[in-house]
Amino acid sequence: MRDPRLAPHRAVLTSLLVAVGLTLGGAAPVQGAPRAAASGYVALGDSYSSGLGAGAYEGASGSCKRTPRAYPALWAAANSPSSFHFTACANARTGDVLDGQLAPLGRSTGLVSLTVGGNDAGFADVMSTCVTRSESACLSRIATARAYVDSTLPGRLDELYRAIADRAPAAEVVVLGYPRFYKLDGRCVAGLSERERSGINSAADHLNRALAKRAADHGFTFAGVAGRFAGHEICSGDSWLHSVKLLNVSESYHPKASGQSRGYLPALDAVA
Repeated sequence: MRDPRLAPHRAVLTSLLVAVGLTLGGAAPVQGAPRAAASGYVALGDSYSSGLGAGAYEGASGSCKRTPRAYPALWAAANSPSSFHFTACANARTGDVLDGQLAPLGRSTGLVSLTVGGNDAGFADVMSTCVTRSESACLSRIATARAYVDSTLPGRLDELYRAIADRAPAAEVVVLGYPRFYKLDGRCVAGLSERERSGINSAADHLNRALAKRAADHGFTFAGVAGRFAGHEICSGDSWLHSVKLLNVSESYHPKASGQSRGYLPALDAVA
């Protein structure tokens, strides 16, 4: 027969033992330690993510032209993720990201950002054609790029997006778009015709719609930047984009440091 006077003491002892995983009646179920929240950040993509055009490139990044002025590095500095891997590389296409940039992804990855697709569609060649050849050649090359975006790019994006989701199942994936290059009826009095500038802008919009569609189909977030660059395109008088740069040709038609910090970074901040 139990002494009722011991009940309060027994209750206290039971509470203490439960706290360390035991009971007076035997062992309590041991709960597994909760998995640490996925909070690492991996920045993938092409030159618009590596920061080409913003300057202050990291020597170790070589031709990838990564810079602390790029939006991924700025976001990581402001938000202190548990880890930060910056593998974006200038000139990268979807296949380059798939084959050479995904190694840091894992179950601890909580955020992935990327820009990719412009190089697949040949936008560098579009711009080169438009700057050096006739208006008809420019418009023809734009049409070829648009056709590629319709016919081939979606499958390339699907392959890449599936690989990202498989490697980083807990991650929020943010696909960022591309800006329109030109302010129409702007301050430029030489160079491309308004018809060429309008065609280039329309092609950028076409690419962005394709990127947004594929991102949505994979459950990813699309963050457009065209609206944020509005008023700061080439020919605006306050451009966040380089026009043709003869001394550093590779930086042509890429965001300046202001475009990274005031265009791309707020776009990522708004959804991440």
